[in-house]
Amino acid sequence: MTQLRIVHAEAATGFGGQEHRIFKEMRAMRDRGHHLEAICQPSAMLVPRLRDEGFTVHEVPMGGAANFYKGIYHIRRILKAGRYDVLNTHSRRDTLIAGIAGRLAGTPLIVRTRHLSRRPNSLLSYTVVPHRVTTVSNYVRQGLLDKGVNPAHVATVYSPVEMPPPVENSTLRTELGLTNTDIVVGCVAIFRRPKGHRDLVDALAPIMEQRADVHAVFVGGGNEVFDEVKQYIAEKGLTDRIHMPGRRNDVPNLLAGMDIFALATHHEASGTVFVEAAAAGLPVVGTDVGGVSEMFEDGVSGILVPVKNPPAMTQALLKLINDPELRKRMGQAGLQAYRTTKHFSLDGLVNNTESCYLRWLKERRS
Repeated sequence: MTQLRIVHAEAATGFGGQEHRIFKEMRAMRDRGHHLEAICQPSAMLVPRLRDEGFTVHEVPMGGAANFYKGIYHIRRILKAGRYDVLNTHSRRDTLIAGIAGRLAGTPLIVRTRHLSRRPNSLLSYTVVPHRVTTVSNYVRQGLLDKGVNPAHVATVYSPVEMPPPVENSTLRTELGLTNTDIVVGCVAIFRRPKGHRDLVDALAPIMEQRADVHAVFVGGGNEVFDEVKQYIAEKGLTDRIHMPGRRNDVPNLLAGMDIFALATHHEASGTVFVEAAAAGLPVVGTDVGGVSEMFEDGVSGILVPVKNPPAMTQALLKLINDPELRKRMGQAGLQAYRTTKHFSLDGLVNNTESCYLRWLKERRS
């Protein structure tokens, strides 16, 4: 096997889905035998996490106009000294700074990974600076093709979802004082307005008026929007029915205590949380937006509904709530799909990423 020297560049300082993808990808590719390093801003949350895993992380300020040119100069020196085969960037700013540095340093392959669902306004960081592009879903890929990017230069590599460890006894129902006969609809998502938490509340409200055994659990962190949703739930008189435990580190434990997973998101590049729920054996309900339709099979392992349409989500949820056998059948179908397709496994991520890198390096060198 050809061992590659790979360096990832990321200008973002938080730790969300994008950074989690980088973290998992670097560990998985290192386990395959490749050499991995990273270039991050000094305040990035990725820095200590990667160093705790034994990775070399180069700290380069990238914020502000002054650091733009300083960053190019600094990263060019890092790239020339490291003699990397591949530079993989992830955001517009690090693509411009590190990508230009890579061009100047003569890095053989510069790859931009596109994580966002919205269409790009400029192709500078997809065609001019990087040599090739990977996307987290076919929906995101198609968005680039529609803007004129060469199809041969763009490949979809789905983000990995690790199989949750078996949970024999979830603590969720005990924590909330629920019985085994109560039906729990779960949602796991950071509290941002595009995640559609208020739409989900509107979808649940008429169900909860009819059935006293239906509860919901909204898991996730957030500040302003978290408080807004909490207030909205109180206004609906559903505080004792829609529970908000906040950000949790035991999501597999919580999923194991749920009956249905639902997310009324307005925008989604991929939506791997639906795969996580399916891997936990849950039927899912999601909005037909972005790459969500690639995460599960409508009518088989879950139900797709129109975006921003709470009544449609109400009907989908009622269909599952009123039919225990359908819940079981869809949950089993989602779990089976996760186990057999391998699209969202760590092996799938490594195989696809490795294949893209080697193919594109061969094209570039020839």
